[in-house]
Amino acid sequence: MGMATQTQFHVLAVDDSLIDRKLIERLLKTSSYQVTAVDSGNKALEFLGLNDNEEDEERNSSVASDDQQVRVNLIITDYCMPGMTGYDLLRKIKQSSSFKDIPVVIMSSENIPSRINRCLEDGAEEFFLKPVQLSDVSKLKPHLMKGITSKETKSNINKRKGMEEIHSPDRTRARYSELEVV
Repeated sequence: MGMATQTQFHVLAVDDSLIDRKLIERLLKTSSYQVTAVDSGNKALEFLGLNDNEEDEERNSSVASDDQQVRVNLIITDYCMPGMTGYDLLRKIKQSSSFKDIPVVIMSSENIPSRINRCLEDGAEEFFLKPVQLSDVSKLKPHLMKGITSKETKSNINKRKGMEEIHSPDRTRARYSELEVV
């Protein structure tokens, strides 16, 4: 995990509104994130190299794993955009074998509970109401850490579960219940 603290997180920000895009970019940069901002879901997919062609996806996933500069640690996207909505982008990311583990955050100026729930149920980590605040950006860090250490963490969780089973009080009690105190 020592490497994660030295890594500058790379966030892909997607919003069709120039003003909103500049605002989120400034907030992210203030929080020391590297930011790539694009104005549509299609440009986000293009940046990731995520095309409908599976051969391209495989080629790009190997490039992304070899070259850490290209790696995106989180995607934050507007919900309402012409062409491809933020929800459509979320679905494409989560269906991709190469990018499904990248945390996605949706933002919208409309507070519609059914929309928010649908996004969260389909894999979004957070749903921010616009205008996004610095306090919202501070909520991104745990998701970024999860994305970076997901493989390492899964392995540690499994180890920890195994240790808990070995050291559980019930198991200890059962082991010593047959001993006689003299």
